[in-house]
Amino acid sequence: MVQQADRRNPGVLRNIDWWTVLIYIALLSFGWISVCGASYSYGETDIFSLSTRSGMQIVWIGTSIILGLFILLLDDRFYDTFAFIIYALLLLLLFATIFNPHSIKGSRSWLVLGPLRLQPAEFAKFATALALSKLMSTYGYNIQQFRHFAAALLVILLPMLCIVLQRETGSALVYLSFFLMFYREGMPGSILFTGVALVVYFVVGIRYAEVAIGTSPTMVGPFVVLLLIQLFSIGMVWVYCHRKLAWRMLMCSAGITLLSLFLLFIPVDIVYVQLALVIVLIGYLVWQALASRIHNYFFIALFTLGSVSFYYGADFIMQEVMEPHQRSRINVLLGLDEDLKGAGYNVHQSEIAIGSGGLEGKGFLNGTQTKLKFVPEQDTDFIFCTVGEEEGFLGSAGVLLLFLALIWRLIYLSERQPMHFGRIYGYCVLSIFLFHVFINVGMVLGLTPVIGIPLPFFSYGGSSLWGFTFLLFIFLRLDAARNNTR
Repeated sequence: MVQQADRRNPGVLRNIDWWTVLIYIALLSFGWISVCGASYSYGETDIFSLSTRSGMQIVWIGTSIILGLFILLLDDRFYDTFAFIIYALLLLLLFATIFNPHSIKGSRSWLVLGPLRLQPAEFAKFATALALSKLMSTYGYNIQQFRHFAAALLVILLPMLCIVLQRETGSALVYLSFFLMFYREGMPGSILFTGVALVVYFVVGIRYAEVAIGTSPTMVGPFVVLLLIQLFSIGMVWVYCHRKLAWRMLMCSAGITLLSLFLLFIPVDIVYVQLALVIVLIGYLVWQALASRIHNYFFIALFTLGSVSFYYGADFIMQEVMEPHQRSRINVLLGLDEDLKGAGYNVHQSEIAIGSGGLEGKGFLNGTQTKLKFVPEQDTDFIFCTVGEEEGFLGSAGVLLLFLALIWRLIYLSERQPMHFGRIYGYCVLSIFLFHVFINVGMVLGLTPVIGIPLPFFSYGGSSLWGFTFLLFIFLRLDAARNNTR
């Protein structure tokens, strides 16, 4: 389905956004240099040999560029027309991969086809983005209606579930980035706020679960979380319901909390006081909903109940749902454990490598931490440490500025789309790239959990490189056709 240029439909090359293409080429180039530096061993004489990872990365880069050109040749209507079919095929492939007999580092997310290994989860990202764009651009779709929003959530949850069953939790978490697109398309800010609140509950609750207030049996974690639940709920009453009522609720909650602090001088756990306050708050909100017939009170009560349930389920998630290595990584990140030989080893060595690069770096192929293989996965998940060691602060800042330019360009291109399908897909692409860059760089610096996701266009491998190329060039093709007349 090759599109032919005519007066109504000018050529793709004339309308393509070349600034984004140039950024793409620059990222590929710096990515190859980084793979070269990360995989190079002392004594190697040919970094272009196909027996080396740097040589193979050239193959992946070359095939990615060819795939990009092929995507540009297809009619832009192809992606709209076959969005659900592409999604269904990738979903079927994800499901089949669950039963894959080949296990690589405990994960069954790879399909082994002779010498070729492919990870369907990388390609499912663009397929899910297309399906969401098709669904949400349908006439009459309104994300603020529950059934419409639930349908979009189902499109995301199906591939996430398959990927989790493949024991690849990190890749599954990437799909949460679509909530940024939901917010742009009209999702209530309260839902995004709820997600942020849950993260706060989890971090504070786990981090300070065993920290006591003075010599009392009251632990800081549950006390602070229950207090935050009250404050967040009262704040939502202030914003969505009645300000004077919210002010009275705040005074009541604060007064009882201050009075309960005097119980710290006797062996009493005042967490029970806070829990009782939350239960009373839920009951009061439900009563207000029934008395005033204002549904927002009921939804705030659900938020409060859900917050309490989530917090007390956090320990179960940590102990029963997460794998031991994932639990250990979170404990290290939160400062509960200091395991420089185990879960914290990767991050510790990565920080040493980045710090040793200084301002200007040690130079191409001159890194010591990476050449001596101190950093595990240094050419895949932890490749940014090679940038920091060999190119220093200036090189690292330059790479981050390139990614910033790409993100800014994607926002600009998304906002100029005349059709909902193109804009929604553009923000899907933007959200995925932003999530990958933020989490990958953050985990290399020890700021986010180590969940094992690649840095776009830098990490070694064909699946991720092809997947990101599909994501980006499909959007470039849609943007190139923005002025077409039908």
